[in-house]
Amino acid sequence: MSNLPSAFSPVDLGALVFFVVAWLCYGLSVGRLRGRMVSLSQIMNGQREVWARQMIVRDNRVVDTTINASLQNGTAFFASTSLIALGGVLTLSRSGDDVLNLFGTLPFGTVATRATWEIKVAGLAVVFVYAFFKFAWAYRLFNYGAILFGAVPPKGSGATQEAMLRAAARAAAMNIAAGGHFARGQRAFFFALAYLGWFVGPYVLVASTTAVVLVMWRRQFASEIRTILLAEADAAQEGTVR
Repeated sequence: MSNLPSAFSPVDLGALVFFVVAWLCYGLSVGRLRGRMVSLSQIMNGQREVWARQMIVRDNRVVDTTINASLQNGTAFFASTSLIALGGVLTLSRSGDDVLNLFGTLPFGTVATRATWEIKVAGLAVVFVYAFFKFAWAYRLFNYGAILFGAVPPKGSGATQEAMLRAAARAAAMNIAAGGHFARGQRAFFFALAYLGWFVGPYVLVASTTAVVLVMWRRQFASEIRTILLAEADAAQEGTVR
């Protein structure tokens, strides 16, 4: 293990550290910023709670089960896709010589050894394994959420309003947790695209990571849909105050 750092140049290691730090910092900003800097994901978590409360007043909950099923199906799709991507990465590790010759001809590429190539491929495989675990756990949590939705007392059952609200809150919390793991798995897919830049060179990794972070940051904090949802939330709050 002590020979691993020597297989890469300081620029390579610095680019890898930049990649990891960018991933961690972006994840923290999406999940923890509040106030006017709240992310689109956090806004939608609030909408999940609204959905759960609206479920209480509906006589027929077919729409709720349909929405939850669509969330599960989307998660299952990404989980299977991550396994396919992992298989592609493992296949890529067996064609190292041909790819190394190709990258060696690029004007902005760096000449890599077989050992560094295998390490980079292993890192990409770890990213897709992480994504699979996140999607698989999110699928399971959506399954638990469906059970909790079914456990919410139906309208007219004689249950108190407080008991129904508590049951709806539990279902919403499970749905929010499932959505959080799904978002982390999807985030891993985006950063896997950035990671591909490392196969060309460390500077390309820095550039691709920066580009991915900027695109995702804009969607979470500067997108048109986020502006609309914030405006609607402000309007609703003003109406409540009045």
